[in-house]
Amino acid sequence: MSTLTTLALLLVAIAAGGWMFRFAGQKATANAPTFRDMPFAVAFGYVFGASLLLFSVWYFFQPTVTDAGVPNAGVVFFRWAVQFFIISTIAAYVFRLVGRAVGTEGSKKIFRQMPLTASFGVLVIILYAITAIFAQWLAPFGQEEIFQRVNVLPGGNAATGGDPMHPLGTDQIGRDLLSRLIYGAQNTVGIAFVTTCLAFFLGGTLGFLAATLQGWLDQVLSRAVDVLMAIPSLIFALLLMTIASAWAGSERWLLTVYMILIIAVIDSTRVFRLARAVGLNIVVMDYIEAAKLRGEGLGYLIFKEILPNATAPLLAEFGLRFCFVFLTIASLSFLGVGIQPPLADWGTMVRDSAQFINFAAFSPLTAALPLLAAGAIALLTVGVNFVVDWMLQRSSGLKE
Repeated sequence: MSTLTTLALLLVAIAAGGWMFRFAGQKATANAPTFRDMPFAVAFGYVFGASLLLFSVWYFFQPTVTDAGVPNAGVVFFRWAVQFFIISTIAAYVFRLVGRAVGTEGSKKIFRQMPLTASFGVLVIILYAITAIFAQWLAPFGQEEIFQRVNVLPGGNAATGGDPMHPLGTDQIGRDLLSRLIYGAQNTVGIAFVTTCLAFFLGGTLGFLAATLQGWLDQVLSRAVDVLMAIPSLIFALLLMTIASAWAGSERWLLTVYMILIIAVIDSTRVFRLARAVGLNIVVMDYIEAAKLRGEGLGYLIFKEILPNATAPLLAEFGLRFCFVFLTIASLSFLGVGIQPPLADWGTMVRDSAQFINFAAFSPLTAALPLLAAGAIALLTVGVNFVVDWMLQRSSGLKE
C-alpha cells in the first residue's frame, strides 16, 4: 500500500470519527447547542487532535534502538522535543507564579494578566539577556580557545564519545561549543539589538518628520523607501555585504560595523512606513493643533505629542523587527558574510556543523551538534514573538 493511499484512508477514518463524535454528542446531550450547532470541521478537528495526541503518546514510548541495534533517531529527537516542551511549560508556569507573588503592584497585575505563552517569552528573553551580559563569566572557556579533541559529542559521557569537560562537545577545530553558544548570545543577540535600535532611530525619526511636515519631504522619503522595499531584503543585504567585504579588507571588525549599518538602513524602511502611518493619524488630532497654536516647535511635537501616543504599535514592531534582524544576521553569518571569526556566532556554528545532520540515522548525538545553535536561534525567535503577540493584544484592547 502506497503512502498516499495510507494517508487517504487515515483522513477518511478521521472524518468518519468526526461525524460519529458529533452524532454521539447530539444523542448523549439531548441535542444540546454545543453539539447541535457544531460544524463538521470542528468535529473533525477534535478527532484529529485526539488521534494526534494518541499517536504522540504511542510514538514517545517506542524503543530508541531497533532490533538490529541501530538508533531510532526519530524517536530520540521526538523525546527530546517533548521533554523540552514539558520543562519549558513548567518553567513558564512557575515564573508566572513568582511574578504574581513578588514585585510591585503594577508588575503583579501584569503577571496576573499574562498568558502562559507570554510568560515563557519573557522568561526566555530574560535568560538570553543575562547570558549575553555576563557571557565572559558564565562561559567555562574563551570563545577562541582551542582544545586537542575535536568533534566531541554532547552529553559529557566518555562511553558515547563525550567529554565531561565539554558538556555540549567541541566543534571541528576543537572549540568548546557551550562557551561558543554563550558568547554567541552576546555577539548575535547584542549586535541584533543595536542594529534594531539604529533602524528604529532612523525609520522612526524620518517617518515622524514625513508625517508632521508632509509636502515634498514626505514625497521624497516615501518614494525612496518604496524603491528600497521593492528589493528583497536578504538578497540586497547579501549584495551590499559582498561589496563591503572588499572595502573592509582584512579589518574584520569593520565588516561587522558595515553589516550593522546595512541591515539598519534596510530595516528602517519598514519602521518608516509604520511611523509615518501612525504619525499621520496623530497629527490631525486636536491636541496637535493646540500645540501648534501655542507656538511649539517641531521637536516638541514629535517627542512630546506624537511619540508618546505611538509607543504601543512601535514597541510591538520593535519585537518583530528584532526577530527579522536577528534572523538576517544569522543568515548572513551562515552564508559567510556576517559576523566574522573568531567571534562566536550561531549562524556560523550552524554552517560549520551542518554536515553532521547526515549522521542522524547512526548517531543522534552527532546530529545534535548543529541543532544546538539552530535551537538557540529558534527559541529566541519564538519567545520574542510570544511577547509581541501579547503586547499587540493588550494594545488592541481585546480580551481572551
